[in-house]
Amino acid sequence: MLPRLRRFAYALTGSTDLGDDLVQAACERALSRLNQWQQGTRLDSWMFRIMQTIWIDQMRAKKVRGHSYDLDAANDIAGDDGERAMEARLTLKRVRAAVGELPEDQRLVLTLISIDGRSYKEAAEFLNVPIGTITSRLARARRRLYEVAYETTAKISSAPAMESNNG
Repeated sequence: MLPRLRRFAYALTGSTDLGDDLVQAACERALSRLNQWQQGTRLDSWMFRIMQTIWIDQMRAKKVRGHSYDLDAANDIAGDDGERAMEARLTLKRVRAAVGELPEDQRLVLTLISIDGRSYKEAAEFLNVPIGTITSRLARARRRLYEVAYETTAKISSAPAMESNNG
């Protein structure tokens, strides 16, 4: 279950370090409150709910302290040299930022379905909303990410080429 928890945490936080910290906090909380888990219910859903609750608490605390960004994570993006690699990195950076700017409900649905591989039904049960709500949230999230990715590509390909002035 830990790899799934890490993927979900990374999607929430946008950082492997913060994601690992979130997984650890969720595991600690689950172990300290193991008596609250009910036999016959899904352990993974319980763990995801704990993680989501911790993340919401952390985000509320950040509103008071301000927001910080993990700049080191941006340096880990690998790619070939050249224009294509640069375009891909810029697009990925914008899409990652756009994922972070999505409303919480859209980001969670996108994470559960597109990253964790859950079905619409599982996501609906996990978030306790109708499947139609899952569908519309996912569509809005995907549309926004597509707009961001397409906007980046269109800006780069329409930018004028720089001329060199060799003396």
